Amino acid sequence: MRLRIENMTFSYADTIAASNISLEVGTGEFIGLIGPNGSGKSTVLKNLYRALKPDEGKVFLDEKDLFSLSYRESALKLGVVGQENEVPFDFLVDEIVAMGRFPHKKLLDFDTEEDKRVIYCSLEQLGLNSMAKRSYQTLSGGEKQRVIIARALAQESDFLLLDEPTNHLDINYQLQVYDFVKQLGVTVLSAMHDLNMAALYCDRVYVLKDGKVALHGAPETVFTSENIFDIFGVCSDVITHPVTGKKSITYLPFGTGKRMHKS
Repeated sequence: MRLRIENMTFSYADTIAASNISLEVGTGEFIGLIGPNGSGKSTVLKNLYRALKPDEGKVFLDEKDLFSLSYRESALKLGVVGQENEVPFDFLVDEIVAMGRFPHKKLLDFDTEEDKRVIYCSLEQLGLNSMAKRSYQTLSGGEKQRVIIARALAQESDFLLLDEPTNHLDINYQLQVYDFVKQLGVTVLSAMHDLNMAALYCDRVYVLKDGKVALHGAPETVFTSENIFDIFGVCSDVITHPVTGKKSITYLPFGTGKRMHKS
């Protein structure tokens, strides 16, 4: 088991954002965190990449207490792509991606040929070669997100924490990113808002509501019209797609169609 969270709770002042969260991520699994806005998905991930620290509970990474590891040790294991990717200074794109190599270096070490190979391989995989010498600040939101993903790849961690990584990307790049991450064969825990993407790529999902785990299991069992209505308050038609063999969700406009949930 790569990651195990036991009864994790975190509060912002007097507001509980994540309550008694328990989940597991096995080696090589692609696990989705699903839920409405404000359900606690990002809070859980921020505790895992140590931007926050839980009020209660335990987190084990490769059977070690995550918070007993140095930041360098955890960075060698965990690559992070968050939602907030503003950089306070103006760097070139390849300089941002090169930051992914920092956990592999000692203070004042120069980039080696291996570092350069990894950096430009990461740029190529995200279609960023032609932007390598552009200012990061001049990029669109989607381009910036691709750079941050490339930085995480350059880190060469075998466990990725993704906080809605394709939020600013068009559908072509969304599919490319998830295809690529899936093909890496690394362990992934990703907050996702697109249920159809989660159905396509996730081995299992944890559904959060009001800061608690409401459901968990394979997308095939979790993504039902009844569950989607209970969690999101939205009517939907859920089928097994004839090509992908995965659940495919069509959302029904409010006031039309038949409510497909249990009374």
